[in-house]
Amino acid sequence: MLDDNIKAQLQAYLGKIAQPIELVASLDDGEKSRELRELIHDIAALSDKVRVREDGQFAHRPSFGIAQAGEAPRIHFAGLPLGHEFTSLILALLQTGGHPPKAEPEIIEQIRALEGEFRFETYVSLSCHNCPDVVQALNLMAVLNPGVSHVMIDGALFQDEVEQRQIMAVPTVFLNGQPFDQGRMELPEILARVDSGTAARDAKKLSAKEPFDVLVIGAGPAGSAAAIYAARKGIRTGIVAERFGGQVLDTLAIENFISIKETEGPKLAAALEEHVRHYGVDVMGFQKVASIQPAGAGKLAEVRLENGGILRAKAVILATGARWREMNVPGEKEFRAKGVAYCPHCDGPLFKGKRVAVVGGGNSGVEAAIDLAGVVAHVTLLEFGDQLRADAVLQSKLASLPNVKVIRQAQTTEVTGSDKVDGIVYTDRATGESHRIDLEGIFVQIGLLPNTDFVKETVARTKPGEIVIDVRCQTSAPGIFAAGDCTTVPYKQIIVAMGEGAKASLSAFDYLIRA
Repeated sequence: MLDDNIKAQLQAYLGKIAQPIELVASLDDGEKSRELRELIHDIAALSDKVRVREDGQFAHRPSFGIAQAGEAPRIHFAGLPLGHEFTSLILALLQTGGHPPKAEPEIIEQIRALEGEFRFETYVSLSCHNCPDVVQALNLMAVLNPGVSHVMIDGALFQDEVEQRQIMAVPTVFLNGQPFDQGRMELPEILARVDSGTAARDAKKLSAKEPFDVLVIGAGPAGSAAAIYAARKGIRTGIVAERFGGQVLDTLAIENFISIKETEGPKLAAALEEHVRHYGVDVMGFQKVASIQPAGAGKLAEVRLENGGILRAKAVILATGARWREMNVPGEKEFRAKGVAYCPHCDGPLFKGKRVAVVGGGNSGVEAAIDLAGVVAHVTLLEFGDQLRADAVLQSKLASLPNVKVIRQAQTTEVTGSDKVDGIVYTDRATGESHRIDLEGIFVQIGLLPNTDFVKETVARTKPGEIVIDVRCQTSAPGIFAAGDCTTVPYKQIIVAMGEGAKASLSAFDYLIRA
């Protein structure tokens, strides 16, 4: 199951286990059970502190639980935790075995103080790069608090269960048998949902902070560059954001970042955060900004957060990036996560053997169609224009796939369904005729919209919502600068956003020394 190189690396990790653990398997006679048996025995052979039992009575087969010796498992993996979830497996082994988790002391204490029973279930796909954050957060909660249990369920393996619960997006989390949430979540966000006092405590703590010289809103490429350039000037710098990386987290392959031949979005996001923290920037994560009051007449700018907290700064840099553009047609919102999806890498495996559509013929849309063609039965790509806009190499690959159909001059007008998607309706722009396609999934890939609604009363924006900036990244409000995909700068590229972030920071510093 595991090759010699992986075994050698895993053995080094397992050497950090401080106390004996058991892998308790629930198996049947199927092929996947055979593979799971091989996997857990491979693991046990690498450490004398790991023991395997095959007398598990868990409902999912194949599955296995991880527990300290003599205890009942509170962490389960239903399926084989390989692919992106292999790291989740390693961390579960280490943390159950007593290796200290990498979490802030106050977070650990908050988990331990939770009262009640919390039975979490997370449906994942092994190709999803967002799922591990959720799985690892809930596993850690299960390690630290006896009232918490968690099972990771491979949706591609347990298709009947996915159909029964109508799961059409990952990660999907259930708590005590009821829907909890969908999409990328990190540990502080989950704790805020189950611990009602979190928001008030955070607001009080944030409001007590000393004013910043420069406060950056957004932690993607532009925001990270801005924070680093500000901190290098020796001034008090903060960065506040919902999560580090922004849109980069949803970008699987990056091949045009100069000097790095290829990387993945989550890896780049982790590197950005490490670089920012290296300079001592005050990082305030998992916070959403509600509004900004610009500085004026000797007053500091005030940044109001949705939890009620207020941050103050002499200068503010907006680097809030963008989000997936929606089709804005009837049925889209109603069937989001019920057949309408925006991430083919994450949700594609849930549509194995089914018919889907991709809306959008740019690079993202064509890449999505190519990826999905290897999983689903058939892909229909709908392009609004009379030609695809993707790079020639991608169009050539698309044309070679036998289970892909391209329809040009197609204007999507409706998503249909009852409890989930069953079709898409489009108008042929050349003839004006309306057509319907029977299918079970729709992947929307039609570009991005800037995340600027919270400053619509503060700075000048274009009709699509981009923040208007000058050559120095100054907005229409004094002391407020902006950079990256949320602005009018052309070419929404990672490398462009980083350069704009640096420029905005230098401009903000110049503003401060002249004020």
